[in-house]
Amino acid sequence: MSVSDILLIVAVSVLLTVLGLVLLTGRGSSLIAGLNTMSNDKKAGYDAAALSKFLGKILTPIGILTALFAIESITGWYVWVYCGIVLALCVFAVIYVNRSTRFRK
Repeated sequence: MSVSDILLIVAVSVLLTVLGLVLLTGRGSSLIAGLNTMSNDKKAGYDAAALSKFLGKILTPIGILTALFAIESITGWYVWVYCGIVLALCVFAVIYVNRSTRFRK
């Protein structure tokens, strides 16, 4: 990896981590796709703060893992572990958010 590749990965990891921390505070509900495009009637049926906190808990580890990916700069097995963890977190989040009643009022 070149220095510019590592800097790009670090920038993306910082962005993901900061967005995850903003969501963890419960204030970033306008950043959630689908929730910000709902009508006010439908949006009232969801607990935006709980949904933001949950997605922050998913996004923050992805950002930290991306930073580790830049630090390690290994192209072997770590790439597959990184892809597997990120994919598993994303699939879990999509299924849990859509199937759970936890985020509905």
